[in-house]
Amino acid sequence: MKNIALHILDLVQNSARAKAGKVMVSVTEDTANDRYLLNIEDDGEGMEKDQLIKATDPFYTSRTTRKVGLGLPLIRMNAERTGGTFSLISEPGKGTRLEACFVMSHPDRLPLGDIDDVLVLLAVGLPNCRLVYVHKTAFGEYRFDTEAIREIIGNIQDSNMEIRRFLKEMIIENLKEIKAEP
Repeated sequence: MKNIALHILDLVQNSARAKAGKVMVSVTEDTANDRYLLNIEDDGEGMEKDQLIKATDPFYTSRTTRKVGLGLPLIRMNAERTGGTFSLISEPGKGTRLEACFVMSHPDRLPLGDIDDVLVLLAVGLPNCRLVYVHKTAFGEYRFDTEAIREIIGNIQDSNMEIRRFLKEMIIENLKEIKAEP
């Protein structure tokens, strides 16, 4: 994957397949400690211990539509390649929590990418899942919450392109305001 936004897309879709009703995604740019932290936590089905052990093996997947699962192995590799860390905690019936910590200044740290496109795509594509995205920098915090957006505009899936374009612009402007790294 070429950027963190694509990792988020893949991992949130995994959470939705695991019947998550809520997925919390947070990105923290900690320049003081040279860390770029990605956390994803869901309330989905969770994994048994044997699944959890195999989850970062690229030749293991719980899906029947393909024989490999690259999402978790790739995010782990990308974090560790920068000298960072990766952890995955899961419990059946309680959900899963992923933490990928990148060394922020490392030349191999992936850029954030088009998070605006990813958030709008997930908001439209996952009508039964609440997505909360929080992005923190030394200059502030931005929060995108599909529940709050649905309260204001109603069904995002039925919204026209103008509303989707507005959401993308809103995300971009808010991330600029807190000086988020692109």
